[in-house]
Amino acid sequence: MKAIVYTSNTGSTQEYANLLGESIHLPVYSLSQAMTQLDEKSEIIYMGWIMAGMIKGYSDAVKRFDVKAVCGVGMNKTGAHLEMIRAQSQIPENVALFTLQGAYEPKKIKGVSKLLLSMVVKKKIKDLEQKANRTDDDNDMLEFLKTTGSRVSSKNLNDVIAWYDTNK
Repeated sequence: MKAIVYTSNTGSTQEYANLLGESIHLPVYSLSQAMTQLDEKSEIIYMGWIMAGMIKGYSDAVKRFDVKAVCGVGMNKTGAHLEMIRAQSQIPENVALFTLQGAYEPKKIKGVSKLLLSMVVKKKIKDLEQKANRTDDDNDMLEFLKTTGSRVSSKNLNDVIAWYDTNK
């Protein structure tokens, strides 16, 4: 692998990219930097933020680089919704896919994205509050959505690092 390339919206993906780069000793580039600084077909780990089940920037990254692994950063628990995200983002089965829980910081989101996210979060909170038999995961998500903040953690990268160690 030559580098880690990312697209970030509120900073969580960039934070994860930097943590991963430090852990596995690879340079880290934003997608726009990588487009001018990395050779075409360079092997990369791509990291992007998740919106509506799609990993932002992935389609642009895969056109130029040899993407070996993809990390999607969103509000859901680390490891959640892998099959759906793989399908929505059209990530081939031979590309490793990971999801990482990032942050919920609505003040950092702008425009239409803020409006859409606000509607989704209100509905999710209402659904969780009305759920009769909430699980620990449900309670954790409810707390996350009500309090906002970041769940970015180097421990969430353990599976990514393990994959890298066996595939470098």
